[in-house]
Amino acid sequence: MLIGEVARRSGVSSRMLRHYDALGLVRPSGRTVGGYREYAADDVRRIFHVESLRSLGLSLEQVGRALDDPAFTPSALVGDLIEWTEERVERDRELLERLRAIDASSPTGWQGALRIVELMQGLHSTSAARRQQAVLARPEDASTSADLLAGAVLAESDPHVAGALRWALARSGGDGVAALAAGVRSGDVEVRRRAVSAIGTSSAAPGATEVLVEALGDPDPTVRGHAALALGRRGVTAALPTLVGMVVEGADDIEAAEVLGALYQDAECADGIMTSLVDELAAHPQDPSVRIRLMQALVELSGPSALAVLRQLAQDDDRTVALVATAFVGLLDARSRGSESSSP
Repeated sequence: MLIGEVARRSGVSSRMLRHYDALGLVRPSGRTVGGYREYAADDVRRIFHVESLRSLGLSLEQVGRALDDPAFTPSALVGDLIEWTEERVERDRELLERLRAIDASSPTGWQGALRIVELMQGLHSTSAARRQQAVLARPEDASTSADLLAGAVLAESDPHVAGALRWALARSGGDGVAALAAGVRSGDVEVRRRAVSAIGTSSAAPGATEVLVEALGDPDPTVRGHAALALGRRGVTAALPTLVGMVVEGADDIEAAEVLGALYQDAECADGIMTSLVDELAAHPQDPSVRIRLMQALVELSGPSALAVLRQLAQDDDRTVALVATAFVGLLDARSRGSESSSP
């Protein structure tokens, strides 16, 4: 079979077949009377073997060794090929992310595109100070993709840089909630914590409340706590059980109590909050630390109902609980008198 016919049937160009011949990789078995290359069936089969190995990423030199050196086993090379391929895929993924970030920012010229590239390079620095500078030094008129900033928030472990990124995300004018929502569903608990914290401190973007409500079911208490505090500040009653649980467990209990106090001003929430706190007091009769935290939450509620519960606790059998409750009663009485004296 002449070279043109082999090229047509194999899909390998005549030029490449001549290159294979020059390298000694696939040499035709014969020549015609006129000196043209003539390939036998075994030669064509070897061409297909060469192309199959090249499709795995082997160089032509490696292909030759694989076909001719019995000692050159797949185990000696496949592991390296996997590593090289993974590195190439990672580089391609990073390039794709950069291109998408530039496209999402819709730069009006190459200067704008270069600013985005500079920001991305800064965000990938090993220096936290350099990453923070890259965020804060962004020009006022520079357009930046919200998804780019949201992705950086999810990856950032330094709290100062994370704060700068959340600030930049709020100023971007875009909606990074979708990207942050993906972080809420991550298998990495640190990523979930960063995502919920970022959503909780952002403005009321569409979809944010739904994502935070979803986070209330997270197995990690820190994630649940971030979500509950953010939702409570937005007046979302779904956060109430988690907020009360935070007081009981002593996890950000002061903040949780303050949020419960704000929610208590809503008449629709007041009875539920009071009932939950009283039920928890009854559920922990032998744990003074829990009961004291619950009393601190009652002080945040103020009002006659909270005062009545605290008066009862001032007679508690546990001396420490009784003393703390008495002090809180005095505090609420003084607060009430001050409020009355300031009334017209």
